[in-house]
Amino acid sequence: MVGSEALASPRQHGVTKPLSLAGPSEADLVRTKKLNKFLVDAGLYESKEEAVKREKVLGQIKQIVVEWVKELTRIRGYSDQMVEDANAVIFTFGSYRLGVHGPGADIDTLCVGPSYVNRDEDFFFFLHEMLTKKEEVTELQPVPSAHVPVMKFKFEGISIDLLYASISRLVVPDDLDISDVSVLYNVDEPTVRSLNGCRVADQILKLVPNVEHFRTTLRCLKFWAKRRGVYSNVTGFLGGVNWALLVARVCQFYPNAIPSMLVSRFFRVYTQWRWPNPVMLCAIQEDELGCTVWDPRKNPKDKTHHMPIITPAYPCMNSSYNVSTSTLRVMTEQFQFGNRICEEIELNKAQWPVLFEPYMFFECYKNYLQVDIVAADPDDLRAWKGWVESRLRQLTLMIERDTQGKLQCHPYPHDYIDPSKQCSHNAFFMGLQRKQGEIVQENQQFDIRATVDEFRHSVNMYVFWKPGMEIFVSHVHRKQIPQYVFPYGYKRARVPRAMNHQPVCGPGSAEKMSTKRKDEGHVERESPQRRKSISPSPIMSPFMSPRHGSVSPDMLSHSLGNGPEPESNFRSEDVGLIGCSSGSSIVTNEEIGPEKTSLGTRNNSQESSEEDSQPAVDKLSGDKIQPILKPGWF
Repeated sequence: MVGSEALASPRQHGVTKPLSLAGPSEADLVRTKKLNKFLVDAGLYESKEEAVKREKVLGQIKQIVVEWVKELTRIRGYSDQMVEDANAVIFTFGSYRLGVHGPGADIDTLCVGPSYVNRDEDFFFFLHEMLTKKEEVTELQPVPSAHVPVMKFKFEGISIDLLYASISRLVVPDDLDISDVSVLYNVDEPTVRSLNGCRVADQILKLVPNVEHFRTTLRCLKFWAKRRGVYSNVTGFLGGVNWALLVARVCQFYPNAIPSMLVSRFFRVYTQWRWPNPVMLCAIQEDELGCTVWDPRKNPKDKTHHMPIITPAYPCMNSSYNVSTSTLRVMTEQFQFGNRICEEIELNKAQWPVLFEPYMFFECYKNYLQVDIVAADPDDLRAWKGWVESRLRQLTLMIERDTQGKLQCHPYPHDYIDPSKQCSHNAFFMGLQRKQGEIVQENQQFDIRATVDEFRHSVNMYVFWKPGMEIFVSHVHRKQIPQYVFPYGYKRARVPRAMNHQPVCGPGSAEKMSTKRKDEGHVERESPQRRKSISPSPIMSPFMSPRHGSVSPDMLSHSLGNGPEPESNFRSEDVGLIGCSSGSSIVTNEEIGPEKTSLGTRNNSQESSEEDSQPAVDKLSGDKIQPILKPGWF
């Protein structure tokens, strides 16, 4: 895989000198060979046939957008010559442009059009209507309110994320140089953000010392991040461009290293990185265009960023502004996990597959928030899900804000489907835990009812809301996690308490006890005996809808194709706060440590019994539905 691009450049890459100019040893070459084989066996490379199909699809999209611009030019009364010259150009960015996309991955594309073709009406309505009439186009979903407005769809089965940028030119040439800063002249901020995806990808490839080694390392780290549950910009973790920038910086630090070395150095560097010191591939550029660049000395908002990863193209921005205190904590723990495994690999005490073992999210916390969404049909659910998912990060920030950071959240960037549901349904989960090292006061409680109510209110402001779109938030204990989130519909044997309470399930913990992995999301027990789990009610917390009044449990169960809800055996004297109105009823009580309750009357077996029997929904009176986090559950 080492070609002409593999030759180390004598010039300095990055804003500092390299940390090491050392090249690979024989052992490093062997480890890299094994790593390459692992990546191929894991199916991370697309076939030649799929590559050809992608090129064909991009050509067809190019024809459609040119036809679209010409039609708009004609409608607006321009001359025949203008109609003939009218043009739009398609660029790619993201994983496809960087050369690290895998089978089935989407293609991030940018359409650049002339100044008289706008985004709001022409792109999201006129072009949208054209695409709806194309039989090759399916699952069309416009997202105009996104930070970077996008139109998502599938074209002959290939997923496309299409952005639009209108530049200050009447005619857009096919050979447009998008790296020229002049394309940013007289455009709005969403257009700058849309253009910068392509500009950043091009700059990254120019700023790394060895493109092929960069690509292999990035492909490896993206796969690792997905397996460990920290790949999702929208949820508050890191997306593709963030991981690309982090890997590129490590490549600059070690310009002569090969992939196995770069993977190991990646974890070593970012385990020790002192955030919020920024990661930068080049110096931040100032320019006469006057665009805002990332600068915490001038911009107060930039001071609040927890994990700044700065883009290398003007205007330089923080690409990881979504990261919160909670998600940074989770990523730091995962970097530590990766560093431990890589050290073992270098000592020949472990092999590469161990590094990519899936993170056992549902075994690492005692308490979870479950966010269920339903819609009238799959198309509505697709749009509703995209909106809700984009707001989940806000729920994490709200909980951090309202509990002064004492209640930590771990949003998991995966959605789940209950196959028993008759309606269109998705579920998201967030792990909850008390901040480690906090001094716990007697009868200390975290009441986040108002927080959840505020979150639900913001979600229900969705401008494309349709009847049937609903959201329900509820608390579930670890033993109440529904079976459909597990690969084979059952839970693994419960790990010992001391191990299960570790913040990172690393070697020797829950993730390595009597399991073997076949592929992502599949866990098979070596013991033939399977543990039956206790499944909660299908939807645990039907809250009042601001449009339709309160939703009764019977109505909800009927809409989801389930029978009546079981009656609760909840006793009001078990908790301190239970007087909740329907629609905003989450209370967390943080009275104890991991192992023992402040009540001092329950032993472990009693606690386990109560956990198993506690229903997910507690019916107190009428339509008041009370999911309560009881004392002793943390």
